[in-house]
Amino acid sequence: MLDPRSEARGADARPSLPAGTEERFAGYGVMGLTFRSGHVLGLRRFSASSIGQGYTSVWHRSPDGDWTFYQDVPPERACPRYFGPGLRRSLQRPIEIRWTGSHAFRVRVDGGRVLEWEVLLAAPAAVRAMNAMAGAMPEGWWHSEPVLRAMGWAARGLLGTGRLGLTGRTPSGQRFVANPRIAWTVSSSRATVAGLDVGDPAPLAEQAHLGDFWIPQRGLFVIGRTFFEPQDPARHRCETHAEA
Repeated sequence: MLDPRSEARGADARPSLPAGTEERFAGYGVMGLTFRSGHVLGLRRFSASSIGQGYTSVWHRSPDGDWTFYQDVPPERACPRYFGPGLRRSLQRPIEIRWTGSHAFRVRVDGGRVLEWEVLLAAPAAVRAMNAMAGAMPEGWWHSEPVLRAMGWAARGLLGTGRLGLTGRTPSGQRFVANPRIAWTVSSSRATVAGLDVGDPAPLAEQAHLGDFWIPQRGLFVIGRTFFEPQDPARHRCETHAEA
């Protein structure tokens, strides 16, 4: 079976960008994890970036719907470049990812003062089957909207993710294509935000999204890559809502 810790460490040790003319990123992370309390968390660790150095970002949505993105590089070189118009704020903070086992890791933002998050991963039969199919896909299929939509429908039916948008537009108006090449489910998790325990993972009554990127109703950790339409200030909203 694939070992997520080994795959993640390999991505960090050997950063490699896919070919293309888009703004490209490669690495791993939690596509999204929802909690019964209404909190939502996400993680992006892109060890390779076509627009600057690699970076780590943690996404947090409060129960009242406000999104805050944390990243360890300036926001214009990270996720707020694409999702900024949908955020209340973005903050540059130190972020640590520490693997505590082959299928477990801990994330800390600003030494745990802002956020501390523990994640345990699993590979149920449905995920192993989808990983096998993904591994056999020709390269061209990873850029095909019909194929990516079919992958999203398969994940919805087999894994209970709810709507899964692997292509569409971000809040900035830029088109994106997401390629989750290898996946695991989040089997358990606990987190504190500003010292507050956010409770147990559970689907939301109303699925959260940022533009056409929908937060899975079941937590997924993936190794993959993402492509974005190059930013054009004449056509795209370049708001990052950065705060000190």
